[in-house]
Amino acid sequence: MKEVSAVTSVDLGGHFHGSLLNMVLDSGAMVQFVLLLLLFFSIVSWAIILMKYRVIKKAKKENDMFLETYMKSTKLSKVFPESRKFKYSTVAEVFRAGYVELGKISKARKELHVDEADMSLEVRGIDNVERALNRACGSETTKLENALGFLATTGSASPFIGLFGTVWGIMNAFRGIGAKGSATLAVVAPGISEALIATAAGLAAAIPAVIFYNYYLRQINTITLEMDNFASEFLNIIERFYIK
Repeated sequence: MKEVSAVTSVDLGGHFHGSLLNMVLDSGAMVQFVLLLLLFFSIVSWAIILMKYRVIKKAKKENDMFLETYMKSTKLSKVFPESRKFKYSTVAEVFRAGYVELGKISKARKELHVDEADMSLEVRGIDNVERALNRACGSETTKLENALGFLATTGSASPFIGLFGTVWGIMNAFRGIGAKGSATLAVVAPGISEALIATAAGLAAAIPAVIFYNYYLRQINTITLEMDNFASEFLNIIERFYIK
């Protein structure tokens, strides 16, 4: 009875009466540090999740709107000013990059009056436009993937950080058992329960991060494929009407 009376939050049946907050506050300094670290990972992860949801949703919506405008138009010169209205559209950004490069090549053609240079200039022009389109696709993909690495890090590291806190807490629990000279449930349960909070916190931070990382990665791959398809179609149009 002496050991049981020493543990105020546990009755004779081994039922714990302390709240979750009390267990956190009563845990050791290392476990508390681990919990704070996991809380930081969780807060930042959810901020990234909400931000990416907003960005990807707007990008997909404006991509559809821009493609509708692009398909209805008969001249690229009319599409260009319209494309500036779609600030979140990745496809519109790819179009602007290709159109600007095409304008540079057209200007260079007008400045050259030597017929022998026309064919080589046209070939170089097509290559330059293709590189500009590829750069724009890569740049837009990089922007969409920005901060997703943190979600991947949270998903892979948080369970191990939580496990470290659990192991440390269990070590302290067994140290307390040694000091009390008893291993009854009333003595062991509080320390073990406090230690296992770290594992639960690690999983709580990791699971949403992994789920949304994979989800957003699939969404970004879809948008990237859409950009690549548009770039190929845009390049075909230029080759069809640009090379004489």
